Amino acid sequence: MSTASTSPAIADDPAALLAAAPHRPLFLAGTVAVLLAMAWWTLELASLRFGWVRWPQPTVPPVWGHAVLIQYGLFPLFMFGFLMTTFPRWMNGPEVSPRRYLPVAGGVLGGYVLGTLGLLGMPALLKLGLVAMLAGHLLGTGTLAGVLRTATDRNWHGWSCLAALCMGTLGLAVFTAWLFAPGLPVALGWLAVKLGTFGFLLPVYFTVCHRMLPFFSKNRVAGYAMWRPAWSLPVAWSLLLAHLWLDWTGLPQWLWLCDLPLAVLFGLHVLMWKPWRCLQPGLLAVLHIAFAWLPMAFVLFSVQDLALVIRGKQVLGLAPLHALAIGFFGSMLVAMVTRVTHGHSGRPLQMHPVPWLCFVLLQGVALLRIRAELGGDRYLWLVIAGAAWLLAFLPWVLRSAWIYLTPRADGRPG
Repeated sequence: MSTASTSPAIADDPAALLAAAPHRPLFLAGTVAVLLAMAWWTLELASLRFGWVRWPQPTVPPVWGHAVLIQYGLFPLFMFGFLMTTFPRWMNGPEVSPRRYLPVAGGVLGGYVLGTLGLLGMPALLKLGLVAMLAGHLLGTGTLAGVLRTATDRNWHGWSCLAALCMGTLGLAVFTAWLFAPGLPVALGWLAVKLGTFGFLLPVYFTVCHRMLPFFSKNRVAGYAMWRPAWSLPVAWSLLLAHLWLDWTGLPQWLWLCDLPLAVLFGLHVLMWKPWRCLQPGLLAVLHIAFAWLPMAFVLFSVQDLALVIRGKQVLGLAPLHALAIGFFGSMLVAMVTRVTHGHSGRPLQMHPVPWLCFVLLQGVALLRIRAELGGDRYLWLVIAGAAWLLAFLPWVLRSAWIYLTPRADGRPG
């Protein structure tokens, strides 16, 4: 990378500055989505809890609208921003052009905003939003496939991320098709929701952690031995696809055969990555703390599965899913995006007080959401958790957006 300073023309032009690197527009779009996602959902939950009869309702099951927009709209903005930055470096491939990543940011965010408005009882906007999101996914996935195709070091991390992105594009396409053709089986909409979690987000997250956590740890901890086993990616993929198939085909009594090994697999990674040696600096510690939510989530899934087999009834409700979604996905988003943002804006690789506040509060949000499944006034706890998400993220979003719209602190380009 050139060490020349940012030109005055670019520094004075916010549009040119925003287009200077893939993470800038995509991460900025993601920060908008972080707040918009939970603002609608919190209001929707409040309408159910407090009986707001005039609150407009979506034409799809609200929980499906919530899941689809977050899984295929919010998280992918950050994922495309990260992967369009790192793919060329992982595999010695060509840099991604602004002509590719800017339309991805515009398509996914624009579709996300339209889709969220569509959930306010406007099905035409919801359909238009999903089509725009799908176009963004197709362009983003196709762009990264092009990087992989022309790269000189095509490794398993690249292939794994690309496979997950293809699964995500498929899941969004399935839900969009179901939305346009109501005569299709309802099971297809449900499949799209599950694909987003176990075929898309989780494989991308685990692949990125598999590559980056040992690497970051080795760079900051003296004498740290990197443990990055080649076998764990295909094992995780196999178990996740088996979980998806068993769940979709109505065989939940057998899910423990997948979830228990996944809890062991992810727990083994926690132990082998030695988080107790990675407590300094804070920017490294939060990555390991966030990852610890992954085996905990699958311990909860396993408890739920075994209770179904032994007692014949469900326990824990959606607690395992939200330990995964808020605890792991949410915490790792803050940790990894803060790490990339600091590294690519010329700032010290340390946790700033604002990211610390967001990360700590988010741990409380995850616990609140799990608490909501354990009895009492469930919808009140859900509203509190949603409001707490907004409170946790708002300062982080404002600080991050300011960074993406200003030149690098060290004067370098990008």
